[in-house]
Amino acid sequence: MAEGVFREHIQKSGLRWTVDSAGTSAHHQGEPPDQRAQREMRRRGIDIRTQQSRPILAKDLDTFDVILAMDRNNLQDIQSLAKGEISRLEKIHLVLDQDEVPDPYYGGPEGFAKVYEMLDHAAAQWVKRWANQHSHGKSLE
Repeated sequence: MAEGVFREHIQKSGLRWTVDSAGTSAHHQGEPPDQRAQREMRRRGIDIRTQQSRPILAKDLDTFDVILAMDRNNLQDIQSLAKGEISRLEKIHLVLDQDEVPDPYYGGPEGFAKVYEMLDHAAAQWVKRWANQHSHGKSLE
């Protein structure tokens, strides 16, 4: 869901940045998003059905300027991939500054709606911040 929400905000801002998503486990590797997530996103006008799950790789920490984690467990898993390298660690953040995005998998459809709202708010803030940094000639790292 986060990939779709961020992609939507970036496109609406007229920015041309790459967005990708990955999990900290390979449990659902190659699978599309949960049907309930797809349904919620369609309801919001965002199509995520072509996305496929993949695990995050250490090389992602070199490829991408910013890595956002949904919760503290994911944050720690991603930080361990950085192997203490400051340039990699500085790229890794929680998507919500002090809060965590809950996993809606075990909740009903309302859990996916709540997660959408959280991600939509976070994406708006992140994209605004990045666009301001970019327009002032600052690096996104």
